[in-house]
Amino acid sequence: MSGAIRAFLEGEGPDASGRTLFDVLAMDNAALERNHDFIQWLFPLREPSRAVPDAPVLTDAEVEAIRESGMAQCALAAATDRLHAFYRDTHDWLMPNDHNHLRITRIIRSLRLLVGDEQADAFLAAILSRVEATRAPVSARSRGYWTTA
Repeated sequence: MSGAIRAFLEGEGPDASGRTLFDVLAMDNAALERNHDFIQWLFPLREPSRAVPDAPVLTDAEVEAIRESGMAQCALAAATDRLHAFYRDTHDWLMPNDHNHLRITRIIRSLRLLVGDEQADAFLAAILSRVEATRAPVSARSRGYWTTA
């Protein structure tokens, strides 16, 4: 699967389900909530996913290639905007524990790895602001994972 993540993020290849980057970014909120195998492609990491064991894993070379790719950086910015809108506009994740809390941790970690601290910290701040504004009972454990991601 070498280069598959970069190709996906550059809009030149599909994910494991045959979707393009543009297909995933165009999903409505219900589809984002219902599907569990896209987040590993939008926000890849160097370690395997426990939720989707066959999801791709980044190599050091892929990390560098994605960091240097203007198209991949644009895709990560668009993916960040889309997921920010999802978390702004939905409410089901605003509970003590939810699978979206793991997604949020992944997004922050991936942004830190592939884009930079500023973007990761901005996404974290937006999530924490939403939690605070709604007075949601998100667990301290989840918030701790986010702040240390």
